[in-house]
Amino acid sequence: MADKRSAKKRPSAAGAEGFSAEEKAALKERAREVKAARGGGVQADGTADVLAKIAEMEATDRAMAERVHALITGAAPSLEPRTWYGMPAYARGKDVICHFQPARKFKTRYATLGFSDKARLDEGAMWPNAFALKELTPEVEASIVELVKRALR
Repeated sequence: MADKRSAKKRPSAAGAEGFSAEEKAALKERAREVKAARGGGVQADGTADVLAKIAEMEATDRAMAERVHALITGAAPSLEPRTWYGMPAYARGKDVICHFQPARKFKTRYATLGFSDKARLDEGAMWPNAFALKELTPEVEASIVELVKRALR
């Protein structure tokens, strides 16, 4: 007979017990999004959902998310705004192409602009698919626009 103590929850390889509270909240958000999509509850235009998520952010993240939203929708009006794991995301059909992760979502020191495998950013055998955002300078904004346009090629 196996020792019942061996069935106790074990720490993950990283040493943490399961998912963090922030990760659990993101998973619950995603489950709600999937459930809404199955039930026909998804809006044809998810802009209102994205703007509502941005409005919930802390001031620094909110200002950056508003600007990133404007840059992405301006550079690629064919992308559909929607939420993805509770974050602002931009999709082509069913495929999320990129998303904005606020710094406070997972208590990190910077926000992130991430791209999925559906984004066409491939360059050789290795390329970045996420970018840390500390500040939106004119140069950073131009890079975001270029990345989004390249992602859709």
